[in-house]
This record gives sequence, C-alpha cells and structure tokens, in this order.
Amino acid sequence: MSRPPQIRETGPAAIRCAGDRAFLIIPGDPDRVGQLVAELSGRPIAGVVDILPAAETVLITLDSVRSAPRVRRELERVAAGLGAVEIDVSRGTFAAATELVRIPVRYGGPDLDTVAEILEMRPDQVVSAHTAAVWHCAFVGFAPGFGYLTATGWQSSIARRAAARTRVPAGSVGLAGTYSAVYPRETPGGWQLIGTTDLTIWDTDRNPPALVRAGARVRFVDVDAAP
Repeated sequence: MSRPPQIRETGPAAIRCAGDRAFLIIPGDPDRVGQLVAELSGRPIAGVVDILPAAETVLITLDSVRSAPRVRRELERVAAGLGAVEIDVSRGTFAAATELVRIPVRYGGPDLDTVAEILEMRPDQVVSAHTAAVWHCAFVGFAPGFGYLTATGWQSSIARRAAARTRVPAGSVGLAGTYSAVYPRETPGGWQLIGTTDLTIWDTDRNPPALVRAGARVRFVDVDAAP
C-alpha cells in the first residue's frame, strides 16, 4: 500500500525510544516536521548519524548507545523550541535544500480526466497547476526512491482509486491526497496517474540511488508544451 502512515497527535512534541540507538519524534503539530528537520540539519548534534522524516514523525538514528542520553537532552531542547521561528518548508529548507530536480513529464495519464473532474478543471488546467507548483519532498517511503511531494501551491486533495492497480509502470506520475509522486519502479498502486517520465528515479548504480531525496525541490515540466 502506498498510503502514508496516519499518526495524529497534538500538544508538545513527544520523543520515544525506537530501539536502543534511535529516537522517534512526533511534533505536537504535524506541520512542524519540516521545521524540526531544518533545525536538526542546520545545527547537527554529535552522535546523530541519520535524520529520516516521515509524514508526521522524524526518526533519529544514533552512532552508539552511549550517545543516547546526551542526544535526547539536545532533542528535547530543539523540540521545545518548535514554533518559535517560522520556516517556509515549501522552499526545501531542510536536508538537501539546494537540490532542484526537474522532471520532464508526458501528461495524458489514464486518470488525468478523472482528476480534472474531481478538481472541476479541464485536463490542461490540471497540467498547468501541476507544473506551476514548486514541490518539495517531505519524506520517502512505500518503495525505495518513492518521494512524497507536497507544495503550498497545490492544496487540492485527490481521492485514491477505489481499486488499486496490480501493476503501475515505473515513471508513472501520480496524485493522492495532497501528495504527488513518481513511481520509481513497477509496483501495485492506487494513486491517480496523470503522466509518465522517462527519468530513472531509483538506480542502485547511482550515488545516491534516489533521484529525489527528502528535502529536495521538484519542478514538473510538460515536455509536450510549446517552448
């Protein structure tokens, strides 16, 4: 299933142990995930080896068990300051913020007309809105290289298909909820498909393998549009 996890909590940020060398942070406001990652990436904490954002949580991996008490104190300090400063996560202000990935798309996917009907638009208007938005990768999940993209310029929620497809080709560009994504390889999936790209989204011979990483900005380009 490609549905993002649903963990809804309000109030102060919660910090939970995830084994003996990791912490799971759940911000009181899920919209603060981007700010939390920005803070942790901008001011690295000694002993932290990885920061993995998800839809509403951030997983912090440590280099050793001995680092846990000190790292937890630092995480509590950072979490306590969430909300004090506004950060525009739509501009990719956290990890890999300087990346801008342009993805050429041939629009005309099998669900483009359905999406247009949902949004009460013409198909060409859907394409214009999708290409006009500056997307950023909030997190990666479901399959290696499958980046969940959000954009402040795209607030529409698109219902998933009533029945998932058993085979979605690699390179398919889809919409579900307020997310857009590109399928990195052929998998089952229930997202509404509006186009395809020839780019290789996930390549184990590439360093890094993922074309779109958490924090990267993404622009979709209509390859059939007039220059």
